[in-house]
Amino acid sequence: MKKTAHPNTTNSNAAQAELQAESVVEQGVESRQRRRFLGTAGTVATTLALGGAPAILRAQTVPIRIGYWPVAAGLPFYAAVEAGYFKEAGLDVQPIKFAGAQQVMEAMLSGRADGSANGTGAGNLAIGEIAQPGLFKIFATNPSNAQYVLDEFLVPKDSTIKSITELKGKKIASGPGIQNVTLAKTVLERAGATGATVIELPIGQHVASLAAGQVDAVYTLEPTGTIGRMNNTTRVLEAGVIAKYILGNPSAPWHGGAAALTTDFIKKHPVETKKYIAAYTRGIELIRKTPDKARPYLKGYTAIEGSLTNEVPLASYMLYNEFKASDVAYFQKFYDLFVDKGIFASRVMVDSLLYKG
Repeated sequence: MKKTAHPNTTNSNAAQAELQAESVVEQGVESRQRRRFLGTAGTVATTLALGGAPAILRAQTVPIRIGYWPVAAGLPFYAAVEAGYFKEAGLDVQPIKFAGAQQVMEAMLSGRADGSANGTGAGNLAIGEIAQPGLFKIFATNPSNAQYVLDEFLVPKDSTIKSITELKGKKIASGPGIQNVTLAKTVLERAGATGATVIELPIGQHVASLAAGQVDAVYTLEPTGTIGRMNNTTRVLEAGVIAKYILGNPSAPWHGGAAALTTDFIKKHPVETKKYIAAYTRGIELIRKTPDKARPYLKGYTAIEGSLTNEVPLASYMLYNEFKASDVAYFQKFYDLFVDKGIFASRVMVDSLLYKG
């Protein structure tokens, strides 16, 4: 005979089943929450163990990839990296070393770099601007001349050559890229050194090529002259040659190198842009106020090491908001040379390239 469950018993069993089901759901939710918590905690712990900021903050950091090549003019950038100015501003700045300024510009064009450090050829940057109008904005330059030395001609220490004019028919090396080659040829031409042959060589090979007798002279940038002088193999034939022979005034500011950011980066990351320029400016101020504290940061970024950093002449620096009409005019004269030489397909106006803040 089939037994019929009492209604109260049936309700009781159903209630128990419902409670058990709810318990299983709650346990599942709790288990998932616990796993999420442990996973997040593990990520934070791992990040902190690696010496970084909390994972939440790090995830929000925008990488800023800056191209540079190993010349002394890049010192504000090197200092801002090594002294921690960028890090203190909460920025993830990633230095990328290139063999020449032209490669820095090409990296900016291709989107592999977000900007350039000082020392990057302003002429090379302009070629990128012609290829892609509106590519970048310059926020600092490194003007040099006979007083603030960056550019120079070197010869072997025992060479009998006393002036650039005497380089007629000689073999001359310059740094790589169209800016260096064009400037070397123009200086030689205006100094009366006709018939000279100019070849491109990585800047790190300039002293060795002179010492080996492979070339008669080099057009180069600091710290090359200091390296050759300190190892007793080369001497400066003439410094500040661009101001004298290209701009027509040995004291004129030659804005040969520039620190810039791509307009794409500036538009997408306005907050990080302002922080970056402010931290970079701290590097410039360090050089202006306490150059001896800044000089050691040449180590690791240029061929200068140890106490030799104290011997390198330093370029001057000019921020976008420090430009006067005369500075823009000299900068424009420099750019117009490349139009005259047929290097620029069109005239590039300096004022349009300056960051406006």
